[in-house]
Amino acid sequence: MPDIRNLLSGKRKYVGGLLLFMFISIICAAFSMNGSDNFAIARREILLRRIGDELLTQSGDSKSRVLPVKKIAENEYQISFENELTFQADSLVNTTQRLLAKDPLADDYVVTVLNSDKSGVVYGYAISKNKKNDIVACIGRKQPRAGYMINIKFKPTGIITAKNGYLLGSLTVLAFIGSIFLRPVKPRKALSDSQPTGMFSLGSMSFDEETRKLLINGKTIDLTRTETRVLRIFALSPNEAIERSRLQKEIWEDEGVIVGRSLDMFISKLRKKLEFDPNIKIVVIRGKGYKLEINS
Repeated sequence: MPDIRNLLSGKRKYVGGLLLFMFISIICAAFSMNGSDNFAIARREILLRRIGDELLTQSGDSKSRVLPVKKIAENEYQISFENELTFQADSLVNTTQRLLAKDPLADDYVVTVLNSDKSGVVYGYAISKNKKNDIVACIGRKQPRAGYMINIKFKPTGIITAKNGYLLGSLTVLAFIGSIFLRPVKPRKALSDSQPTGMFSLGSMSFDEETRKLLINGKTIDLTRTETRVLRIFALSPNEAIERSRLQKEIWEDEGVIVGRSLDMFISKLRKKLEFDPNIKIVVIRGKGYKLEINS
């Protein structure tokens, strides 16, 4: 039994170490993905500045600046300008679509144009990966010169969502594996290991478990493997009632199939082999099981 416990303990330590290594690997991967996230955001901000630059050029302004792009909320950015400008609605739509097509994470987004001097949305539209969901209106209309700000809100998909899904999925898998391998393990009963082996004295008979033989008055009686297992259980608890279910479980559990009639057959065979000593017999305990009776 100590050997089995040590083996189980060793296995659990090994699995625990493996899970720890996998957890550290996932954290490292998350930081790596965070680096990719930062790179994608930096690249997106450059594309947003390009949108502002082209709008100024289309407005006839080649000298004033596009102000620094602001991140005003999660997945939402604002493009603002040093001077006033005018823009054509269809040019704004085409410019944003053409440039944001270079952003692999910009599948769905909403664009709103605000006048810095007035409240409310001056113009807006929505672009979707599924073109049927595009919302674009007022194409062909030119907006008067004013101090405009352009807000672009992206649908929260891409690296951030992928990273969270990756972490959540990986940690869920680790938790599942840990629940399997690190749960309290009940050592299986091993008939040949958990109990002492060797010779048993049964009345005038000697039972040699290792060679699967019964010895009486110089006569040798051979036992099958299953007969040996059955008799061993009785020999360990002579004159004690043993439940039928226990016999079935300990003898056939490893084989995955328990056949009720098989036990009766082996009990019958053992009785015949024990008949050489009239002081030994296997009796039925009604409603419970069997007992190996040894009369002194």
